[in-house]
Amino acid sequence: MCNQKIMDATVILDSKQFQLTIKRLCFQLIENHDDFSDSAILGLQPRGIYLANRIQKELEAILGEKILTGALDITFYRDDFRRKEKPLIPSVTNLDFTIENKRVIIVDDVLFTGRTVRAGMEAAMTYGRPSEIELMAFIDRRFKRNLPIQPNYVGKTIDSITEENVQVKWKETDNEDCVLLFNKISQ
Repeated sequence: MCNQKIMDATVILDSKQFQLTIKRLCFQLIENHDDFSDSAILGLQPRGIYLANRIQKELEAILGEKILTGALDITFYRDDFRRKEKPLIPSVTNLDFTIENKRVIIVDDVLFTGRTVRAGMEAAMTYGRPSEIELMAFIDRRFKRNLPIQPNYVGKTIDSITEENVQVKWKETDNEDCVLLFNKISQ
């Protein structure tokens, strides 16, 4: 779909740019972490886990060492979970280590209002008190923050309006890697 002409959609990152962005994010992490013995990467469910897993694999290939990585469900930490008409079905939290005194990197695919990240920080705290929390966003939609949250690591910044929708497609679920920008009205 990303390789084809899509009506009312703009390709923000194609497959090649997607992979280069992941590599760049890894090298930025390496610059800020002497080693990863006191670090942990937490991917936010449902789609931040794909970026977290890719970052983990790339870092392990570059450094030749194991990187602690987990998946964190934030469903019941969200400030809007009681407002939904349908009951929410939580994702799985896969975190078999403590984050006590660790440098935690919270990872999500798209940063928009900041509410998901706030919920992620609160959920993470149930697994220990980290020495530091950093944020990695593959896509930063910087024009609609509801909370004063800014990423430490950004794959791509997109100046989009509320009426637009950013879709990150992952090979794991969508059979391709790319980022698209749609007008919500035309979808």
